[in-house]
Amino acid sequence: MARILVTEEIAEGGLDRLRAAGHDVDVRLGLSGQELLDAVPGASALIIRSATQVTADVVRAATDLAVVGRAGIGLDNVDVAAATKHGVMVVNAPQSNIVSAAEHTMALLLAQARNVPQAHAALVDGRWERSRWEGVELVDKTLGVVGLGRIGKLVADRAKAFGMRLAAYDPFVSDDRAKKMGVELLPLDQLVAESDFLSIHLPKTPETIGLINRDLLLKAKPTLRVINVARGGIVDENDLAECIRDGVIAGAALDVFATEPTTESPLFELESVIVTPHLGASTREAQDKAGDTIASMVELALNGDFVPFAVNVNAAEANETIRPFLPLAERLGNLFVSLVGELPDVLEVCTEGEIAGYDTRILELAVLKGFFGAISDEPVTYVNGPQLAKDHGVEVRDVNCATSADYVNLLTLRGGGHSISGTLSGPRHEQRVVNIDDTPFDVPPADHMVVISNDDRPGVIGTVGTLLGNALVNIADMDVSRVEGAGTAVMLIAPTAAIPVETLEELRNAPGILHVQTLTG
Repeated sequence: MARILVTEEIAEGGLDRLRAAGHDVDVRLGLSGQELLDAVPGASALIIRSATQVTADVVRAATDLAVVGRAGIGLDNVDVAAATKHGVMVVNAPQSNIVSAAEHTMALLLAQARNVPQAHAALVDGRWERSRWEGVELVDKTLGVVGLGRIGKLVADRAKAFGMRLAAYDPFVSDDRAKKMGVELLPLDQLVAESDFLSIHLPKTPETIGLINRDLLLKAKPTLRVINVARGGIVDENDLAECIRDGVIAGAALDVFATEPTTESPLFELESVIVTPHLGASTREAQDKAGDTIASMVELALNGDFVPFAVNVNAAEANETIRPFLPLAERLGNLFVSLVGELPDVLEVCTEGEIAGYDTRILELAVLKGFFGAISDEPVTYVNGPQLAKDHGVEVRDVNCATSADYVNLLTLRGGGHSISGTLSGPRHEQRVVNIDDTPFDVPPADHMVVISNDDRPGVIGTVGTLLGNALVNIADMDVSRVEGAGTAVMLIAPTAAIPVETLEELRNAPGILHVQTLTG
């Protein structure tokens, strides 16, 4: 059972799911910075939204932390680099609020076009100002979408229904893909110059902070209206207020601000500006999706499984073909440490057969998790495995082979003059070690294994069995392979328990035994 610290309101359905899995869900809302530092030690998972600041100090204090779950998209409040350094997985719920954010964008676009909030405020205040709040139609107007990702695409789809011309700026989208969406790609300057409405859908990064500023807006038509439901700070609020005040553009609608929460801004003084307090994801459906998704991601992380929405794991999603091989990859990595006996300069991860046709980076991470988990005092995860390899001077190479002559799928580790191969067998995907140092076997991997090289003559297997029997060590699995032309054979034995040191010495000194190598997995 793991302790899961929850510092902000999350949909109860997600929390109930974690409780049902046997976890201790510790809900503590409204913690100050110091209170969070005091509360986080002993927590295996931390679930937050946008208010909790997960700094490097918090990560350092959280000595047992395996995962930080952000119930939403943005990660501005999480020091992802510090988490990665300490092997802490950071996960979010990137698809939970995309519909809500796109719909709120359309709500602000329509409200800005027709001055809905201003007219409402005047009327309830006793003023009938029909002529003052004349609006504009959306049909035939140009909507400029800055960022054609998931939300930007949904906004474009919805704007299409209003008969708007669609244009976009996104250097990561090809012309062909944009054309299939019915969107024309333009340089940012040209997009601003041609748009009647400009909708922002970018992540907040050092490159995007202040992207929409006075110099850019000076290229716009005086009828331009800016909508931002993405992240505060992408639009320079002082420049935007100045441009609206000077008549450079017509107005704006914002749901996000550089500093939140806030009740003061030069934009709030302008009647052609509409503002909402970060409501993009504030729908019941979005909150339920975020809670359910983040609970699922945290549960996977705590179980040591692959997590699809881990932002600091350098791998694509493990599909149904790759996923069953993750435990095998980790086990082989663990066994390989004993086999090689020291850190190799190069560790090759070779995939053959059907799995070689997929993105196999996650298998490499699983190998590193097993490999360094056997030698490291600190927790090793999919997150910090590559950094540990770099720190230890181990070059990891992903070797992709198209086919395997003997197996449908084969995973091989090579390095330091040694190799070990494994595969999955049967409908239950049973793990099998099928080759060690170019000698074929067929034995399920075990926590304790031993490789014995011996003269290929009668009686040696009996000697080994007798010595193990005298030590009360039973043999769970065993396979013997002959070395052609050498007059020797190799046994791979999976005993039911660790072989005592004195018994290993007896084996090494027994007649006909050439070499004894223990493997610990």
